[in-house]
Amino acid sequence: MSMTPGGPADGPEYLDGSAPAQTAPDNDNKKRLIAVGAIVAGGAVVAGGAWAATSFFSTGAQPAEALPASTVAYLSVDLDPSGGQKIEAIKTLRKFPGFTDAIDLKTDDDLRERLFEEVTSSGECEGLDYDADVKPWLGSRAAMAVVDLGEDEPTPVGVVQTTDAGKAEDGLAALVDACGGGEGSEGSEGSEGDVGGWVVDGDWIVVAETPEVAQKVVDAADGSTLAGDAAFGKWTGEAGDDGFMSMYVGKGATKYLDELGGMGGMGMMGMPGAALGEDLSSDSPEMFDPECIDSATTSEEIDACFSTTGDTSDTTAPTEEVPAELQQIIDDFDGMAATVRFDDGAVEVEYAVSNYQPDLTKFMDSQNGADMIAGLPDDTVAAFGMSLEEGWAGAVLDYVKRSLPEDSATIDEELAQFESETGLAFPEDLETLLGEGVTVSLGSGLDPDAVANGGPGEVPVGIRIDGDPDEIQAVLDKIAEQAGPEAAEFMQVTEGDGYAVLALQEGYRGELEGGGSLGDSAAYSEVVESDEAQSVLFVNFDADDDWLVRLTGDSPDVSKNVEPLSALGISGWVDGDVVHGLLKVTTD
Repeated sequence: MSMTPGGPADGPEYLDGSAPAQTAPDNDNKKRLIAVGAIVAGGAVVAGGAWAATSFFSTGAQPAEALPASTVAYLSVDLDPSGGQKIEAIKTLRKFPGFTDAIDLKTDDDLRERLFEEVTSSGECEGLDYDADVKPWLGSRAAMAVVDLGEDEPTPVGVVQTTDAGKAEDGLAALVDACGGGEGSEGSEGSEGDVGGWVVDGDWIVVAETPEVAQKVVDAADGSTLAGDAAFGKWTGEAGDDGFMSMYVGKGATKYLDELGGMGGMGMMGMPGAALGEDLSSDSPEMFDPECIDSATTSEEIDACFSTTGDTSDTTAPTEEVPAELQQIIDDFDGMAATVRFDDGAVEVEYAVSNYQPDLTKFMDSQNGADMIAGLPDDTVAAFGMSLEEGWAGAVLDYVKRSLPEDSATIDEELAQFESETGLAFPEDLETLLGEGVTVSLGSGLDPDAVANGGPGEVPVGIRIDGDPDEIQAVLDKIAEQAGPEAAEFMQVTEGDGYAVLALQEGYRGELEGGGSLGDSAAYSEVVESDEAQSVLFVNFDADDDWLVRLTGDSPDVSKNVEPLSALGISGWVDGDVVHGLLKVTTD
């Protein structure tokens, strides 16, 4: 048996007996890749597939109760939700024809059974019956996690709720036998095989590479659980009300970043798909094919994806030195959490992360940008706004230099040459140009045909800046000298409603000069955290005669599936040592 990310795009975990569990290769680099994959698995909170979108987190016992406080990363889902969130979610998702056609989920459906049907649809688990072999013991909640057991590498584990511990042992054995585990492959306590191992402990099944590892996790959780850990409580609390999916990454995760090869490891954290095909360092003898790994289902197939080149007498690759600025960020990271939930017909993703760059965020610690968006014309289609306080550009430049100390002198030389050639002063002119707050917005009346025939002047897009119009114009004049006369005509500043205004279309310029009350509209207030937001991205899908439906009219299937969308809002704010974010999408 194995705990396998379910469905497309890493949806909720489910019991998958269709293939033996993958055992981590012995090579250190391979182990590190597995560790990275487990640590960043929380990305599924935002990028979950259709099954993830129909899994819900509800009150009651949670997998965190079965994990030790030394857990460094955690992602949980609920496979059999109940209560208002399930009803809201199903009602919302059924508005989209693509969802209904693919899944046709009803509010009283058992998601566990639907997932079971999906897993066994290939026919590889012949003879296995959900009602007889799975339903009597399978609980509603599951999680995958990464645990620090004091080893050199973190330990990936899975946790599944059970309603009957005794039936769970027999049911797991039946699942393994029916789905190809074969003789001698039982994974219960005291035995081990190709399918990995598990330990049934009270209401929980802990799944790991071997039964011995699973038992270590159970023992570590005795009296010191993740659910009772102060840091876990703090960060999940900062992420707001409960939802159907929850993710947590603790400070302990940073311990393994240093062991993942400095910047090489960080590169994989940021771009795991791209980095899988590259060396962990320039001298590493290991080469591997990411497409091969993606399609592998057994440890033998994973091994076949690796090839060795060069001298294999010493497989220890030199570790790149982590730049001091990056190391400081790692040291200052204190934790994060995120929650996905449905609320009154809307889907929300709320997150909270430690403010590990206070020297930069302090320059955006103002609601000026959000207030500026609230004062845009009422028929605004889309807008972004943020605050900027004096000194921000210089702080960014200093940060870049600290991050790239070996290139600091080169950066200064290139800036000096740039200033000499353009007459611009950096960073002073950049701060003047963007003022103390800026919005970029798109108004109604967008006509693709008119834009194609008439050029940029037909696009109703503009910028409002909280700054001195004359000083801004002086900077733009320097830029216009370099850009040429065609661009210069769009670099003329006017003033209105107390702000400097730039616009491509003269009609829209007049609207921006007059301002409005976008913040009072229902579409805006329903998706933007107006009391807290310091930066805002807002999109009104219903504006301008359902502009997105119009623009996708040539693709009826796409058009029908975007028609239910009403508005999107992303709000960000800093509260002391915590950076908050809320993404919210409403439907008609």
